[in-house]
Amino acid sequence: MKFGKWNGLGNDFIFPEPGEPCDPSEAKRLCDRRFGIGADGLILIRPLPEGEFEMRIFNADGSEAAMCGNATRCAAKYIVSRGLGTGRIFRLRTLSGTVSPELLPDGRVRVDMGRPRPFLGAIELRTGGRVFAAETVSMGNPHAVIFTEDLAAVPLEEWGPALEHDRIFPDRCNIEFAQLLAPGKLRMRVWERGCGITLACGTGSCATLVAAQRRGLCGREADLLLDGGTLHIEHEEHDDGAPVFMTGEAAEVYRGEI
Repeated sequence: MKFGKWNGLGNDFIFPEPGEPCDPSEAKRLCDRRFGIGADGLILIRPLPEGEFEMRIFNADGSEAAMCGNATRCAAKYIVSRGLGTGRIFRLRTLSGTVSPELLPDGRVRVDMGRPRPFLGAIELRTGGRVFAAETVSMGNPHAVIFTEDLAAVPLEEWGPALEHDRIFPDRCNIEFAQLLAPGKLRMRVWERGCGITLACGTGSCATLVAAQRRGLCGREADLLLDGGTLHIEHEEHDDGAPVFMTGEAAEVYRGEI
């Protein structure tokens, strides 16, 4: 199988080349960082009528995800680089609905991620003898955002998997820990459902801004400082009917064959 390796702020993906056969059941093997190519996910792109595209997302553990923001930015550039589509705005159908990435003149990609969906609201989570106040937000996939005054002190590798599998989440959950650094600037780290710690999470960044707005910590937009770089997130305050916009980088790392 010939493929391209892409990343959005270090959140990395395998994109099979157009026409290459790829069995989704092979996602776990392909994503293995010692015995495969190595990636956070496998992305399958299929052209549809009227210029739209289907995007299927498979996590490193083999499970299928409904949405992935960083993969969406990569997908837009992949479509253009492989000659599958023209223009600057594309429509990608995912399991959680249609999203629209736009290629910007500066090389970044701005994505209309759709509106936040109702989830569980404000909840309490517990692990390791601690109680956390969390805001839950769905961006087509579930997120629980926990705000802290000292993100560097959070043992994400310990708390992340425990909270992901909390019994309140029957389908597991993405876990974000975030800290307000300054007005319009948040630092966030993420434990992704089905992947573990990743360097960036697009939907998680969107969910974090919405959660921060609910807590009165942020206004209409903010920069999200992630382990792999910065995403700019925009959303009208106190309006869950308004779409969330995500802007950030995406790049191809290399092409290969396995």
